[in-house]
Amino acid sequence: MSETQPIGTLAAVEQAKQLGLREEEFEKIIEILGRIPNFTELSIYSVMWSEHCSYKNSIVWLKTLPKEGEKMLAKAGEENAGLIDIGDGLACCFKIESHNHPSAIEPYQGAATGVGGINRDIFSMGARPIAQLNSLRFGNIENERTKWLVRGVVKGIGNYGNAFGIPTVGGEVYFDDCYQINPLVNAMSVGIAKVGKTVSAISEGLGNPVYIFGSATGKDGIHGAAFASKDITEDSAKDLPSVQVGDPFWEKLILEASLELLEETDAVVGMQDMGAAGITCSTSEMSAKSGTGMKVWLDKVPMRQAGMKDWEILLSESQERMLVIVKKGHEAEVEKIFAKWDLTYAIIGEVTDTARVQYYMNGELRADIPGESLVLGGGAPVYHREYTEPKYFKEIEKFDMNQVADISVEEAPAIAKYLIGHPNIASKRWVYNQYDSMVGTINQTTNAPSDAAVVKVKGTDKSIAMTVDCNSRFVYANPFVGGMIAVSEAARNLVCSGAEPAAITNCLNFGNPYNPEVYYQFVYAIKGLGEACIKFDTPVTGGNVSFYNQSSDENAVFPTPTIGMVGLLGSGKKHMTLNFKNEGDSIYLLGENKNDIACSHYLAHYKKVNLSPAPYFNLDEEHNLHKAVLASINSGLIQSAHDISEGGLLTCLLESAFPNQLGFSIDSEKGKAMRRDAFLFGEAQGRVVVSVAKGAEAAFEEAMQSLAPFEKIGTVEKNNVTVNGIAFGAINSYLHTFENSLEEQLS
Repeated sequence: MSETQPIGTLAAVEQAKQLGLREEEFEKIIEILGRIPNFTELSIYSVMWSEHCSYKNSIVWLKTLPKEGEKMLAKAGEENAGLIDIGDGLACCFKIESHNHPSAIEPYQGAATGVGGINRDIFSMGARPIAQLNSLRFGNIENERTKWLVRGVVKGIGNYGNAFGIPTVGGEVYFDDCYQINPLVNAMSVGIAKVGKTVSAISEGLGNPVYIFGSATGKDGIHGAAFASKDITEDSAKDLPSVQVGDPFWEKLILEASLELLEETDAVVGMQDMGAAGITCSTSEMSAKSGTGMKVWLDKVPMRQAGMKDWEILLSESQERMLVIVKKGHEAEVEKIFAKWDLTYAIIGEVTDTARVQYYMNGELRADIPGESLVLGGGAPVYHREYTEPKYFKEIEKFDMNQVADISVEEAPAIAKYLIGHPNIASKRWVYNQYDSMVGTINQTTNAPSDAAVVKVKGTDKSIAMTVDCNSRFVYANPFVGGMIAVSEAARNLVCSGAEPAAITNCLNFGNPYNPEVYYQFVYAIKGLGEACIKFDTPVTGGNVSFYNQSSDENAVFPTPTIGMVGLLGSGKKHMTLNFKNEGDSIYLLGENKNDIACSHYLAHYKKVNLSPAPYFNLDEEHNLHKAVLASINSGLIQSAHDISEGGLLTCLLESAFPNQLGFSIDSEKGKAMRRDAFLFGEAQGRVVVSVAKGAEAAFEEAMQSLAPFEKIGTVEKNNVTVNGIAFGAINSYLHTFENSLEEQLS
């Protein structure tokens, strides 16, 4: 209990409810403080105890995820981002986060500030960002609002990332009716740091000054964390002040100043960016992490709007701001760097030994709170939500593949063209042409076609491979299996590129956690993620939970646990590409085809069957396949590798043929014994298509005997496409559809 009573009108339970707190939470605040909070203190708790900041409905399950690994330099939750050792005294720093709700209301700024925020998480630790990725989900592409959202989000990501000078090297874009009201915008950043030279978000040293630097503070983004912790409704547009406004040029200056502070001085004790909940979050989290306190003078915060109230300053989520704790006596040294980069800065506080965050305005105490009571693992509430099996599972169980008519030989080419032109499968050229994949590349980015993005680390002989993946329809059909598949596909994409998977970050996008069926999806997806991460030895370094991705009419998005995974291509390892190289090369399938069309794009979008089980999946078989693919790459036995995912085998083959405009002839005895649609378009997991140089087949087959099932299914041809006697025509006609379909549908 504090010795002094902060000034201000005492809060009431109705105000707490209006701010998103529950009645029992209001009572808990009174218990913690030993008194009734004033409005400023209540506002602080409302953002810090929001789902977005506190993880109160998810932490009990997040703690079950595997966090140990030999490369891990920081466990999940210890730092602003994940950190793994990549050798040669270097570390890879990476994280993925959501900016879904802001992007639903103001797509350009929502997406742009998502990019800015995730990059600050990286360089606030002392790592220089080298690459960005994103995972985007939208509603029906024929809807005008969807088109507006796509244009705004893509432009926001492109303009911010290009101006900031960090290349966008990969990502995914999906369209489904379930995302009509709630688009998902997940941004990932990857950086490189020197081991032992990173900085933590800590606040230590009695009397050390607390600096804010970067942009000035305004009213944009107030209650943004609370805004991200409630359903989207028709009235959400009224919350536009909750959408932050970004400036990538400020961000670039802050990046350089932050790294110079760390590299050229010994003045920094701790540093943290200001994201959700702004000054409130950074001051309380840094204090709580160190068991110290902080005295903050809000009237000293540089402001761009006159007359801001204390709670507005505390809750503002104005972008491009950092908090840094500096060793006392080094003020002139750090201020010289701030001035060099023309940044706004001020000393706004000092470190204390009270274990309390105390906020003053014009000499008056406005809030006095135990720092630990505001943060994850401290006094913030932790809930064990109820969950029940979704009712729609009963409908999925009724699915019978035999009641779906197989396709005829005559239908197959039209279906292939339909799928290759579907916005979920077609080239995202219209999107990535707006991103600069080479800008500011102090590290060399390769644009060679491969299942994962690959960036060479400057000054070394190694590369970082990275990807973002999640097939949310699979997770909807079976959260446990779908969660395992999300991790497996990410790992499969890395190994097909020649990389050894190392660790993951995740962005868990779900509906309202108070809905027991939604929470069931969350719990079982977490269980699936954990099991797959253990199998692939890819510990979880951290990430983000985004609940409330649904409208008020219970229309939740598909459960979408987006996986961001990084891997390493070490000395002498080959970056494997997906494209067929030469006419006459042999085509092999690794893994086994299954008579399975469940949950495929073909079934859902062409046949319009929306409820079916997750596709065939076996975690042990998947793991063995990955080892086989890596072995074949490292031994130099294959020319290309591409995993089978959306659209099935035929889509995979076409995508391998497109870059060099080659064709292929497939003749599979096993395929002829299957349903035609399952062979061509089924999405059973654990399969990779590779090509082998003419004359090297015997050596390849001998090596594969003890590693994984395989079948030689055909050869690379000059132009035409033939599969089991079906003539699909010239490759160029499919290429035109693949490359132009998305842009045409968005026009």
